[in-house]
Amino acid sequence: MYARSTTLHAQPGSLDAGIANFRDEILPALRDMEGFVGASLLVDRESGMCIVTANWATPEARQASAEKVRPLRDQAARILNAEAVEVNEWEIAVMHRDHRAPEGACVRATWAKVDPAGADRAVDMWKLVVLRKAEALEGFCSASMMTDRASGRSVATITFDSKEALQRSREQAANIRAGAVKEIGAEILDVREFELAVAHLDAPELV
Repeated sequence: MYARSTTLHAQPGSLDAGIANFRDEILPALRDMEGFVGASLLVDRESGMCIVTANWATPEARQASAEKVRPLRDQAARILNAEAVEVNEWEIAVMHRDHRAPEGACVRATWAKVDPAGADRAVDMWKLVVLRKAEALEGFCSASMMTDRASGRSVATITFDSKEALQRSREQAANIRAGAVKEIGAEILDVREFELAVAHLDAPELV
């Protein structure tokens, strides 16, 4: 599977309007596009950072959607009063769900980079090491890893049932990341926590 993520740096006061726009306008439009297999909206209410990720069954479906989603992206940026918009394309290397995310679920996202020559090994090690340890965390709901093998960049997400479970996991998650850096040889680029504002994910299990 494949994904396109759009990161918008919004004005915090515009977030509720942006969430409503995604739920009521963008998501229905995406559902009508061939090859669409789910989308999510992550929101950080303090910084205004929002990430929309749309999943596609094939790279061809993702490519075919590019022009169709452009006006939706522009509309979202206007509603959110977004100062900057960044678009990235990924391969979904891992998708594992213990159970569907309940209302109030939260997500920790970790961006990392490895030598592109070691991208395949990094994905395998993430499955064997990071995912197995993440599953044992209190409140674990699901996890995913998206990668750009050509650049060695990746973003991994772990979803928790509640904000409280996310917060209680911070120390353990930091230890897991430290072990991954040593085991995989990854450079951690950024770690952020989000509210899972909207989730409509029909993507199959990929582990």
